[in-house]
Amino acid sequence: MGYRLPISQTTLEYTEKKVLLILRILKEYQAPIGARLIARQMQDYGIFSSERTVRYHLKFMDERGLTKLLGKSKGRIITDLGIEELSSARVQDKIGFVISRIENLAFQTTFNPDRKDGALPVNISFFCKKDFSEAMRIMAPAFKSDYAVSNKVAVATSGALLGNVIVPEGKIGLATVCSIVINGVLLKNGIPMDSKFAGILQVKNHRPLRFAELIYYSGSSLDPSEAFIRAKMLSVTNAIKTGNGMILANYREIPAFCFPLMNEIIKKMGKVGIKGVFVTGGISEPICQIPVDINRVGVILIGGLNPVACAQESGIEAENRAMSTLINYQELRKFDEVCREKW
Repeated sequence: MGYRLPISQTTLEYTEKKVLLILRILKEYQAPIGARLIARQMQDYGIFSSERTVRYHLKFMDERGLTKLLGKSKGRIITDLGIEELSSARVQDKIGFVISRIENLAFQTTFNPDRKDGALPVNISFFCKKDFSEAMRIMAPAFKSDYAVSNKVAVATSGALLGNVIVPEGKIGLATVCSIVINGVLLKNGIPMDSKFAGILQVKNHRPLRFAELIYYSGSSLDPSEAFIRAKMLSVTNAIKTGNGMILANYREIPAFCFPLMNEIIKKMGKVGIKGVFVTGGISEPICQIPVDINRVGVILIGGLNPVACAQESGIEAENRAMSTLINYQELRKFDEVCREKW
């Protein structure tokens, strides 16, 4: 009988991380999916596994009761035990998830404002079908204000896809442009953007004052914007009506010598309906009471979920998935056009 090398602790930990990632993907889809699609999604998180390897893990997960096979043609779903396993995952397996997601989506962004084409990152919000028309009415002022990344959206009904996300039964999905599009477009033009944190930005007379709350990406496993909305810490509607309130915003930094080129690119993006940048600081100068490193420029981006926050402030609930997926720019439509349709 041959001698078998012991499995190292590192190998076990890496396998467990793959299992947790597969569970996360299954939970996000909320519908049966197969090994091929799972393997493709794992690449978005920097994990490259073959379809065969994913099938091996799924069989192991079936035996543990974490997943359930509904049939070879339908794929698998996550079980209640799998959801419990995911929620109780070790802290070290969660830390840094948000920042890695930002970097992956920025890298995958292919949107080109000159061609008006290419993939860009979006947030997805699921509304109950009965609430959607009223939610759209409430969100309308936000999409016309300076507190939205873009006035372009995508909408899909239950069973349809928004990017690679399936809209659940009884829901209508709304895709809003995510501020990571700024990271992605700048990256493609050779400008590195350092993503620091997301926070609640206090505005006074429609001008940024200071960050009242903030969560650093590097230490967070949950998207800060989702957390702030759930905690009902925002007053976006008031900011739109009176100029005073609390909105979602993100803080970035760029090298000072890139600043002129960044301004040119931001102007091009504005011409095709994507704003994103709320305010920029001076070289090495603090912005909204945030210190800035030497030879750096602070940049404050608008949070993509501000319009959805308005709906939730009025009592209409939505399930939000920030930084959710990528959609081609050509699939987006002006919010006003979508509002005129009967939902």
